[in-house]
Amino acid sequence: MTTYPLISHHTGDDILAWRYGEKVTVRQYLADVKLLAAALPAGQHMLNACSDRYHFAVGLGAALLTEKISMLPPTHTPEMMRQLRSLAPDVFCLSDAPHAIDLPGYVYHDAFAQGPADIDPEAPCDIPYLPGNQPVADVFTSGSTGLPLPHRKTWGSLVHSARAEAMRLDLNENQPCAIIGTVPPQHMFGFESTVLLPMQIGAALHAGQPFYPADIVSAVKAVTQPRVLVSTPVHLRVLLASDIEVPELDRVVSATAPMAPELAQTCEARFDAPLFEIYGSTETGQIASRRTARTAEWELFPMVTLTPHDDRMWACGGHVERVVPLNDVLEAVDNRHFLLHGRLEDLVNIAGKRSSLAYLNHQLGSIPGVLDGAFFMPDDTGSDTVVRLMAFAVAPGMTAADLQTALKERIDTTFLPRPLVMLDALPRNATGKLPREVLQAMARTHLGLPVEEGLLRAE
Repeated sequence: MTTYPLISHHTGDDILAWRYGEKVTVRQYLADVKLLAAALPAGQHMLNACSDRYHFAVGLGAALLTEKISMLPPTHTPEMMRQLRSLAPDVFCLSDAPHAIDLPGYVYHDAFAQGPADIDPEAPCDIPYLPGNQPVADVFTSGSTGLPLPHRKTWGSLVHSARAEAMRLDLNENQPCAIIGTVPPQHMFGFESTVLLPMQIGAALHAGQPFYPADIVSAVKAVTQPRVLVSTPVHLRVLLASDIEVPELDRVVSATAPMAPELAQTCEARFDAPLFEIYGSTETGQIASRRTARTAEWELFPMVTLTPHDDRMWACGGHVERVVPLNDVLEAVDNRHFLLHGRLEDLVNIAGKRSSLAYLNHQLGSIPGVLDGAFFMPDDTGSDTVVRLMAFAVAPGMTAADLQTALKERIDTTFLPRPLVMLDALPRNATGKLPREVLQAMARTHLGLPVEEGLLRAE
């Protein structure tokens, strides 16, 4: 049976994490993992809700040693917790901060109540090896298009995915880097790129989850070079708009939403570092990347292939362990490259004309003065009520009429939003996404329309 190491660092004195400006060594990490593993409850399923990325990594290691499956849902709402309990009645929650999660819980710090783990600096540093077919995590879709659904990941597939990403980003063990993430470790992108990636290339993860520009800059300053910033278009746009000087970066990695080429070019010029965009899904994990400032084409990770079938693309090979249908509209350029045209669910057909929400959102966001925006198309229930495309926008100093005029220069009038709602901010989640249920709630709150029934009345 093929086995893979928990971490790929070479010595016990290598740096595995940075917390509050202090180094955490491999030796310390392995001791913490063993101490927590011995203290965890007996349940086979564990919701890892640790907000500190280092604590999350320790929880992951402890779960692996005790053959527990880490549950990584997109939210901690009561409904999501009911879904978890129905899937895994023995599930408990590992946490490192106060919360309102309705599950039996275990507090991370209780494992260390008697003091830190004992460390013998002279003892051999034995890194555990784990079977490649060992179930590791149930990761859930974001709920952007409906009910979040779980997808099981094995240790072998996750290791291969992290190593493929490292190869694409030209990161290796010979020059260990520090990885700072603005995305939570519970999200698939954050899990792969801010936890598994450093664990599998001998790098150091930053324990925090900075959001505001000043916090991101402080996190970058707190680690040594080479530095890799893992973020999203939303976070990067806010960082650029702040005009705060960012310390030198060596790589910028973005995912969770397509990035406009103009934003990628601005990032590369401002940070003097290459920006790589990652394409993937919860179902497949990361499967492709591109240098967005230079090309619109995505390049598949090694051994991953795409096959058209039933009007969509299916991915398999490499770390993708089974054939998986993709929910995006992809156009093959050749057997290694493709173009992304948006999600299948984003396609909009009005009066015989077709567009996509991704394209419309891009046009809205490209208008000078628009900080954020999103189009929304409710479901058509087949009734006589006319279903209207609508949009929400954040554009200080502009009116809805101003934006409608600007949009007429960019999109067919068929797709002009009716209504267009001006807001101070959009309630995006930690990864910059707007789940459909959030957009529905926004429509109800701001318009008083029966969106829960899929209806918008004609003006």
